[in-house]
Amino acid sequence: MEILKSPTGNQLNCKGWQQEGLLRLLLNCLHPDIAKKPQDLIAYGGSGKVARNYECLIRIIDILKNLENDETLLVQSGKPVGVFRTFSFAPRVIMAGALLVPKWSTWETFYELEKKGLTAYGQSTAGSWSYIGTQGILQGTWETFNQVAKKHFGGNLRGKLILSSGLGEMGSAQPLAITANGGVAIIVEVDKSVVKKRLLSSVIDVMATSLDEALDITAGYISRKEPVSIGLVGNAADVYEEFVKKGIVPDVVTDQTPAHDLKSYVPSGFSVEEAAELRERNPHIYEEKALKTIKRHVSAMVSLKEKGAVVFDYGNNLRTQGRKAGLKGALFPSFVAEYIRPLFCEGRGPFRWVALSGDPEDIYRTDEVIKAIFKNDKRIVEWIDFVEKRFSFHGLPARVCWLNYRERVLFGEIINHMVRIGELKAPIAITRDHMDAAAVASPFRETEAMKDGSDAIADWPVLNAMLNCCSGATLVGLYQGGGVGIGYSIHSGMTVIADGTEEAEKRLQLVLKSDPALGVIRYADAGYEIAKEIAKSQSFPAKAVF
Repeated sequence: MEILKSPTGNQLNCKGWQQEGLLRLLLNCLHPDIAKKPQDLIAYGGSGKVARNYECLIRIIDILKNLENDETLLVQSGKPVGVFRTFSFAPRVIMAGALLVPKWSTWETFYELEKKGLTAYGQSTAGSWSYIGTQGILQGTWETFNQVAKKHFGGNLRGKLILSSGLGEMGSAQPLAITANGGVAIIVEVDKSVVKKRLLSSVIDVMATSLDEALDITAGYISRKEPVSIGLVGNAADVYEEFVKKGIVPDVVTDQTPAHDLKSYVPSGFSVEEAAELRERNPHIYEEKALKTIKRHVSAMVSLKEKGAVVFDYGNNLRTQGRKAGLKGALFPSFVAEYIRPLFCEGRGPFRWVALSGDPEDIYRTDEVIKAIFKNDKRIVEWIDFVEKRFSFHGLPARVCWLNYRERVLFGEIINHMVRIGELKAPIAITRDHMDAAAVASPFRETEAMKDGSDAIADWPVLNAMLNCCSGATLVGLYQGGGVGIGYSIHSGMTVIADGTEEAEKRLQLVLKSDPALGVIRYADAGYEIAKEIAKSQSFPAKAVF
């Protein structure tokens, strides 16, 4: 299959920049430097696809190129199904992905339907064409470990050992985020080629092939309280059990393997190649072995927690799989409930922008602007300085920064003005992760342990998607599964193209206020006092009537 690359520059391939921006984002998800398996249309997360199949991809591309400025394309689980005359301010694309009626929302049913060619798993940002590689999750990971440091270790991770696993498309953010907070990281990864890839791209500092080798390396850094990251080749369950047997207790333990999808989790005792062969030959036996390995994996984490480690689930449904394998009890908490929820209450979340020109200078120019307008926010300035030094661009240059509802709209308007006056070489795509305040209902991750017990209420992401349609987002989508799997979450995505026009300015003013403001209302309605105070303030852009 031919690997298609995103166009760059300022020449249109479509009938408008709203369509052009979406075309470029779609193809950017498949850029060989950031996509997991571009030949299979998989961007990340085990099986997160941008289109149902290659024929659907080509058809979507053709439709976007010919889509009028008052038409809307509907995409059903990665397949284009219709173009409708709407109006210029309507979304150019509306999509739904992997949605099943609740009674049938299981992996088994999904796989049956997928095999028949009736659906596709978009993960989160793959399905909504807004995946930007490691950087997309990097600040969220940085924020998480920053909050871990503040809550448990006096504000930094210097001299602390953090054990995690998974160096895939999502997990690869961990070593950078941990070392940026001063810590020492051992990240276990079963695929040696992935460890080498992260080493070559400076995501990790050192590769090790045994736990003893990794511990020898970390000893000096811990004593000197200097940061370092080590990619350890091995199976997570085996390594975590070895920590327990040796009586070595890391300060922090978590995990980012693709445990939500048993077919993507490599069982103990198998190489990556052997696992692939078994998966193809006997998927049922493969899943049984994967589940048994996860049981050992989670049991070891529980043992380390009992010995004093700070242990948390990093949103991959690992605990749920452990319970499915027979483990009982609360096990350990979710990272959102422990560390991220206060940010959601402020309407703060993973705001992203992508330079459609393909020129890194467009991003560096926006870096200068965001540091100038938010110069009094040390957290934002430190983040931009860090990511400029440590992260190289792959695919279309992009940036992510956790901003609240006031900051998003202010920065979005400035970006649109920069495009209008030619300060940027081409329009900017503004989007976000699905892990946002109003964008997700996920009882084992983002909405776990809600104050009012509303963990499983999925009205909010549905309302979020409909509100973004009304507000003028360029793309709006509603999906199932995310990083936790079929049956465990409903989430929404959105993108607005800042093309410098007055219409784009209006779109940005509405979407970038309403999208995060609904998140504040969601948490205010659930009883969080910070959110209540914000929602009642005079500057809040909506009337909260809870």
